[in-house]
Amino acid sequence: MALAIGDAGGVGPELAAKLLAHDEMKDRDVIVVGDARVLRMGARHAGVDLDLPVIAADRLGKGLPAGRVMVDLANCPVEGLRLGASSAEAGAASLQNFAAVLRLAQAGLADAVMFTPFNKHSMRLARPAYVDEIGFIDATLGASRSGREFNVLDEVWNARVTSHIPLRDVASRLSVERILDSIRLTTEVMEGAGKAAPRIGVAALNPHAGDGRNFGDEDEDIIAPAVERAAAEGLKVAGPIPSDTVFVRATRGEFDAVLTMYHDQGQIAMKLMGFDRGVTLIAGYGFPIVTPAHGTAFDIAGQGKADLGATLAAARLGFDLAKLNPVRGEQRPLQAGWAAQPVGASTLAAG
Repeated sequence: MALAIGDAGGVGPELAAKLLAHDEMKDRDVIVVGDARVLRMGARHAGVDLDLPVIAADRLGKGLPAGRVMVDLANCPVEGLRLGASSAEAGAASLQNFAAVLRLAQAGLADAVMFTPFNKHSMRLARPAYVDEIGFIDATLGASRSGREFNVLDEVWNARVTSHIPLRDVASRLSVERILDSIRLTTEVMEGAGKAAPRIGVAALNPHAGDGRNFGDEDEDIIAPAVERAAAEGLKVAGPIPSDTVFVRATRGEFDAVLTMYHDQGQIAMKLMGFDRGVTLIAGYGFPIVTPAHGTAFDIAGQGKADLGATLAAARLGFDLAKLNPVRGEQRPLQAGWAAQPVGASTLAAG
């Protein structure tokens, strides 16, 4: 696994240190990418001792060392760093760390990518064109198809049709093809994770699934036809189901996943059910990308209070998915200066 240290002003360094010190991780192969000074700071905050060999980025061009290793990009001095606040310096380092771990997986040097929490405000201070992780991954990898974000708990998964866009734009972004593609991708990803023939409940957009067009036409004109086409393809899908009951039905065992139409429609339910266990999985790029579903927790940064639960759950999921779908073997050489800069400015999100 290639692990990027997240925003240095938040709990990311502490969580990275706690994770690496955890008994489950001591025999894992991990390439940690970031500033070694930031990781040492995180270890102090966490009250743990770490003993990782530290190498420069150009060393990886000569082969992958065995075991755990820290690739020091020396990109975020801790002197003058303000804990608990956004900063362009922390944002620039986060972008560079993220691009580096993506390139390591793309080159076949890692089977999975993980990052501790980023702060989008910091990243935009460093790079105003930054929108979200999906757009950044697309630009970094030169992807021909955008991936999707999934929120994962043991009980239920959540996928969404649209993501980081204004709520006022959601209805206009929905189409039968887009919803159908989301159902197909959800099935594909969950089957790749070992969940055969997953049962998917598709959330309605409007209250009471439109209530016979009293509250909008999208459920009958867009969502229902997409569900019908998916069912005709043999996928296990039902909907549109009112969003105030679909998660209740999922937690009772009726569905393995819920497909929601927009970001908070699923995020609120998932974080309420398992804030300290929730994992964000970004799939569709040939290797899993995982992170805890919570944010940078600026209010407790540097205090040693960060709960490891979701971060450990993310690591477990990443390693489990990597075992099922390893990408290492056909390693491609890293170009000189592979970790020097993130990507160009064209980091627009798919929405």
